[in-house]
Amino acid sequence: MVDSLAHVLTGSLVPVLALLAFSTPLVDKLTRNKKLIGFMSVIAGAWASIASSIMYYWIVVNEKPIIYGFGGWPPHFGISYAVDGLNGIIGLMTSWVFLAIALYSLWYGRHLDEPVWYHVLLIGLLAGMLGCLYTGDAFNLFVMLEVLGISAYGLVAFHKERAEAVEASAKYALIGAVATTIYFTALVVVYATFGSLNMGVLSCLSRTPSCLSIVPVVGSIEVYRLASLLAVALSLWVFTYKAALFPNHFWLPDAHPEAPTPVSAALSGLVVNIGVYATMRFLYTIFGEGSLLGEYRSIVLIALFILGVAGALLGALMMMIQKDIKRLLAYSTVSHMGLIFMVLSAPAFSSSLRVTELAVAAAALHIISHGVSKALLFMTSGIFIDSAGTRNMDEMRGIGRKHPLASTAFTIGFLNLIGLVPFIGFFSKLLMYQAYMEAGFPIGGVLLIIASAVSIPGYLKALYSIVFAIGSEKSLENTGHSVEVLMLAISISLLVMGGLVIPLLGLVSNTELTSTSLTGALKYVYETFSAIMKLGGAAP
Repeated sequence: MVDSLAHVLTGSLVPVLALLAFSTPLVDKLTRNKKLIGFMSVIAGAWASIASSIMYYWIVVNEKPIIYGFGGWPPHFGISYAVDGLNGIIGLMTSWVFLAIALYSLWYGRHLDEPVWYHVLLIGLLAGMLGCLYTGDAFNLFVMLEVLGISAYGLVAFHKERAEAVEASAKYALIGAVATTIYFTALVVVYATFGSLNMGVLSCLSRTPSCLSIVPVVGSIEVYRLASLLAVALSLWVFTYKAALFPNHFWLPDAHPEAPTPVSAALSGLVVNIGVYATMRFLYTIFGEGSLLGEYRSIVLIALFILGVAGALLGALMMMIQKDIKRLLAYSTVSHMGLIFMVLSAPAFSSSLRVTELAVAAAALHIISHGVSKALLFMTSGIFIDSAGTRNMDEMRGIGRKHPLASTAFTIGFLNLIGLVPFIGFFSKLLMYQAYMEAGFPIGGVLLIIASAVSIPGYLKALYSIVFAIGSEKSLENTGHSVEVLMLAISISLLVMGGLVIPLLGLVSNTELTSTSLTGALKYVYETFSAIMKLGGAAP
């Protein structure tokens, strides 16, 4: 029963979300109830949360991935979805945080002049994110990136009466369109070379020269190597743009603050993770250790390490000079994306499987830690902004005193990002540090500590201005009590996850987040394809 349910949910999750998005305008026309429209996003978030939870439970219990082929087509010939430990746990976090954002949007609804289109785009954003996470096909990843991008561009410009919002969206959209075109070019190179876009098949082709017999030979192994390098170079430019890694972070400090507050929470807490995840899939699943990239893979990882260090330090330094609370949080996202790419590059300094395991587990854990914290901080800051009528921290002095629950959640969110015990952020950074120590590269661990320390003044600046400073004499509206309980609950989850981090890491271990087993889910796709080819006498 659970087995069949998990597979049905894998195939129906994104289509149902698309159906909910397209049904929202119809519901609006039929009911004429603006408040009811907000519950469409809540329903979408609840559906995704329940489905993702069941799917991840199935993976943990059965210790194998879920594979679903759309339309009954076998892998390689049709689009397949593959859910394993990596995308399973990130998808689980994404779904539940989105549900919190959807509930928050009910409170934020009075600021929406066209709520029906807001919720259409918001559900589309969720469908795009989960489609990117669960797809086992590189071309379908392109399609889902477009769905995600179009939704994000529209949401950033939702307050179209503000010129800054339109400008930020235009900048985001124009470069984003170029980025997806570049990724499409990478797919052309991959397909022309390997004859497949299925990630499972590609992971075999890139590692085992004998597998190349299943596709037309285009030249020597060196031709495949150079084509792989070109495809990876093009793809990583796109993925680092989506993840806002330095120097491709330039769009984020404008786009995230100008978007509606719930959208800012989704963009900084969830959307940027898609670029990180896609990078992990390309460098660990498709072109992992022992692949055709050879020594080029280490060079790519070192380049990402350098960019990660620059992004972590730049984001931390830029926080210090911000007066706009949402821009401060946006630069914090730039810093934490840098930290994640730093640890993902640790295997460049050691060929040990243990280092790879630690690096991937640390990145996954920090994605969860940062995603929950950043969504929490944007939403709590939205309560303060709504109460004070401004985003300027100098004019928001002491506003937190009017909202004790939100202030408590706000403080906990920052403490988690700093990495204090006993929050989950401490354990994710500890795992990052341990990865560098295992790799015999202590400089990486030292830079991690330095970047974390440099970010502290920026966080303390926001905390002091909003929570601890003495307020001005300006009369402020006291709003937001109904949503503060939700903020407090999210903040408590950071503490609970910190307390349960050892069994949590046990779940990660059960789903085998290692350089070899990251291909586990997609390897099964290849095995299915191989069996089909054997029937036709064309197997490798």
